[in-house]
Amino acid sequence: MERTLYENLTLDQERALYGARGALVRRCRFEGPADGESALKECRDVVVEDCDFLLRYPFWHAQDTRITHSRMTETCRAALWYDRDIRLEDCQLGGIKAVRECDSVTLEDCRIVSPEFGWFCRGLSLSRCDLTAEYPFLQTRDLTIDHLEMTGKYSFQYVENGVIRDSHLDTKDAFWHTKNFTVYDSVVKGEYLGWYSENLKLVRCKIIGTQPLCYCKGLVLEDCEMVDCDLAFENSEVVATVKGRIDSVKNPVHGSITADAIGEVILDENLWPGADCAIHTNE
Repeated sequence: MERTLYENLTLDQERALYGARGALVRRCRFEGPADGESALKECRDVVVEDCDFLLRYPFWHAQDTRITHSRMTETCRAALWYDRDIRLEDCQLGGIKAVRECDSVTLEDCRIVSPEFGWFCRGLSLSRCDLTAEYPFLQTRDLTIDHLEMTGKYSFQYVENGVIRDSHLDTKDAFWHTKNFTVYDSVVKGEYLGWYSENLKLVRCKIIGTQPLCYCKGLVLEDCEMVDCDLAFENSEVVATVKGRIDSVKNPVHGSITADAIGEVILDENLWPGADCAIHTNE
């Protein structure tokens, strides 16, 4: 199919290419005094190459669109909302709320600085990306991540059905209220990891930070390392095998915890009735 070509243009009007079908948008720049919004709203089957987006809301209700080697600046607010079947490759996303309420969006080799990134999505996939976001992935479902370098704070809250592989997550209150989430071969650094989660599984991970994995149901750790982890597993149902030392474990409820060493096991007057978690060390 021959595509309608838009090349080497500067476009600043409202809805500049609204409803484009079968278009190729190449080396265009979306900025200017008209300060128009929604440049490619309602587009279908569009290819975007080497473009710069400085205006708000460029891709809303877009479908079957591929965006490569393009840049969305800090002023490109809420770039992708309500989209379906979108692929971004080697792109920069710099505006707040960059991806929201989308289905089947894939990002590869992208660099993202976007508070409130990836909210309320279904089928969101990131591979070989760098992400800085204060509050990423809220209530997203069917999330797939591979080789992500992430700096965040309140990450992955209320996410359901997710897999992370080979990633480095520098965060804070990550994985709160998640359901059916597995993390493989990753570093997870942050305070209060995974509270109130259900069926959270960490495999061959390095976990760093205070008071991790409390009030969990169906929690599994396989061959993990825990660094600076004190007061771990409070009021949790857990099956854990840990290589090395856990600083302290407090009031686990059910299951078993096996580690090379545990600095302190705290079973105090607040231990839940019926608690029977088995704790073993290899010392």
